[in-house]
Order: sequence, then C-alpha cells, then structure tokens
Amino acid sequence: QPNPTITNVNDGLALLKENECDFVISLGGGSPHDCAKGIALVASNGGKIGDYEGVDQSAKPMLPLIAINTTAGTASEMTRFCIITDEERHIKMAIVDKHTTPLISVNDPELMLAKPASLTAATGMDALTHAIEAYVSIAATPITDAVAIKAIELIQAHLRTAVKNGENLEAREQMAYAQFMAGMAFNNASLGYVHAMAHQLGG
Repeated sequence: QPNPTITNVNDGLALLKENECDFVISLGGGSPHDCAKGIALVASNGGKIGDYEGVDQSAKPMLPLIAINTTAGTASEMTRFCIITDEERHIKMAIVDKHTTPLISVNDPELMLAKPASLTAATGMDALTHAIEAYVSIAATPITDAVAIKAIELIQAHLRTAVKNGENLEAREQMAYAQFMAGMAFNNASLGYVHAMAHQLGG
C-alpha cells in the first residue's frame, strides 16, 4: 500500500499489545515509518489514531521507535510528521507532533542498493520537493535554507546516477544525505502547496 491506513495502525497496535512490546522497530520507507509512529503514539497515549490528527495533540511521548530507512525520499525516519489514510473519510490525516520523532533513525545506503529505479526516482523527487518547499516557505530560516540548498545540490548531482545504476553506493549514500537534509529543512520550515494538493488527491 502507498500509505498506511487506520486499519494498519489498529492491526499493529493489537499485535504490539498481544506481545507486550515496549518499543517499536520500523523497516522501509515513509509508509512503514508512519505506521509505526501511529502504533507507538496510540500505545502510549491511548484512544485511537484519529484523536491525534492536527498539531501536538498528544500528551505523552510515543513508545521508543527505531526507524531503519530503506528509501531516500520521505525522511519520515527523522521528522515529526505522520501521515495516515482514513479509509472512511478518504483523506490523508496529517499528524504533526513533537512526540512522533523516532528515537533512533538509521540510514544505511547499502540497504537502498536493491531499490527499483522507479521507486528511486519517485522518492528522490519527493526529497527534492521537500527541499524546495522548505526553501520557499515563509517559515524558512537561514539554517533551513542552508540544508535545503545543500539537499537540492546533492539531488541534482546524484539522483540520475542512482536511478540509472542502483548499485552505485556513492550515489545512494549522497541521496541518503540529501533526503535527510531535506527532512531537516521541512521539519522546521514546513511544506507548501504541492503537499497540500497531493494530500487531497491521494486520500
């Protein structure tokens, strides 16, 4: 599935409770990381995931989350953003919360070597969008501008190589840095119209 759903979160939460887990590990790209955030947030705060739609709706930190990344795009492994699809309302719920940043994020480019070219291109463009939207944001600062510009430069230099030759470790490593820096930028400067429209179309 392209995005985690409320059902995915509920299923994961049931599994967590059944096994009495005290932390969560996610492996993959933005979808598994966001699903894990939803599970960990509800596990510690109670209620249902829809209760946390919006900005800083939680009272307590989520369970510790270790996010192991296998794509270079969403930066969900290090941001406070969590997107969950509400199947009934046909919308993407945006949860922006100080308690949804993973405790540990792992970006190992060797885990990205087998990523298909189409996914490499799509996630790379996602990272580029993050960097550009953060750069033109009215909430941008000199710090977010610096990392956004560096992310754009790295993507311009290495995305095409990563798409053409997925086993090029240097290109994968530089894209991992780029998407992380783009995440740093939008985590502080936020996003804009592109993501606003995408959420309406992708629900």
